Amino acid sequence: MTGENAMRRRIRAIGVATSIAALVLAGCVAGGPDNGGRKVFFFLPNTTTKRFVQRDAPMFTEFLRLFAPDVSVTVLNAGGDPATQESQVNDAITQGASAIVLVSADANRASAELAAAHQASVPVVLYDHDAVGGPADAQIVFDSLEVGRQQGMRAAELINAMPGQGLKVARVKGHPGDYGTIHYQAGQDEFLQPLIDSGKIEVICDQNINNWDPVQGQSFAEACLANENNAIDMFITMNDDLAGGIVAALDRQELVGRIPVTGGQDANLAALQLIAQNKLDNTIYKNLSDQAKAAAQVTASILDGNGVPENMINGTIDNQYMDVPTVFLPVQNITRDNLQVVVDAGFYTWQQICEPDPMSEVCKEHD
Repeated sequence: MTGENAMRRRIRAIGVATSIAALVLAGCVAGGPDNGGRKVFFFLPNTTTKRFVQRDAPMFTEFLRLFAPDVSVTVLNAGGDPATQESQVNDAITQGASAIVLVSADANRASAELAAAHQASVPVVLYDHDAVGGPADAQIVFDSLEVGRQQGMRAAELINAMPGQGLKVARVKGHPGDYGTIHYQAGQDEFLQPLIDSGKIEVICDQNINNWDPVQGQSFAEACLANENNAIDMFITMNDDLAGGIVAALDRQELVGRIPVTGGQDANLAALQLIAQNKLDNTIYKNLSDQAKAAAQVTASILDGNGVPENMINGTIDNQYMDVPTVFLPVQNITRDNLQVVVDAGFYTWQQICEPDPMSEVCKEHD
């Protein structure tokens, strides 16, 4: 077995272990021994987007251990507070950070962090979220516009199958100003705007949710349902955590399964379980292992003095300071009809997906 294959097996075993999640929440050091050698700091934005804590940080650490065994990795979480993240970044620079991997807590408030790292000659790799107004060496991100397009395409498919005009649609969107949020909406709108213009749908509730917080998303969905006396034909959102909050709101009104929820993203286990139970329509599958691996490869290459590997860059992102060299990764829409894709990837089993309801239709087919 090759080192990478063995490591991939370890990564798959990580799953959503709460012990690892707790370490990441608190801030932890992993990888090579912290003996005064090279240090990488991996900054997470919040605790509400579960994938960063439960999957991205452990996988990145494992991959960097493969590509740069002597490097230690410290994972810190801003808890949704951009000021906290700025302080964490400054502390990391003071501690002699060799490189920073940044999932920004607020893209529009990250310029000071980027400037401080640049002044200290500490390379910065942006991970998933953008960070505007300052220099960065590279960005690793899934194709956000394509994510939105696939979400919008699926929503339009469901809407066009519904009879009548003037269908009432609620949109629960991501953190305002995020590169992702902006491009998810642009992609969705390519398919939704024609339906709005034709009168097929009417958007009766529309809100961005700070920090992608599912609790806030649930509260907004509950308020929307109350304002419309539950007469809503569809909820369209942008990630799995917000989708879960909407499903919880519907559950309180005993409307789960009667009002479709679409626009999930990340293929979290909880979302896949909701899809199997027919409570959530879809999620956008992003192979987080590929993202963590790419970020680790780029980081290791920079640490070794070889810069960003040119063969990995397939585009740029304008962060209002520079065109950041970017690794864009592919995405795929997942519904009940192709859940097998995620199982085949090796991160979740049918047993895990079907644990809440083994007797659901799709789960009985894969018993």
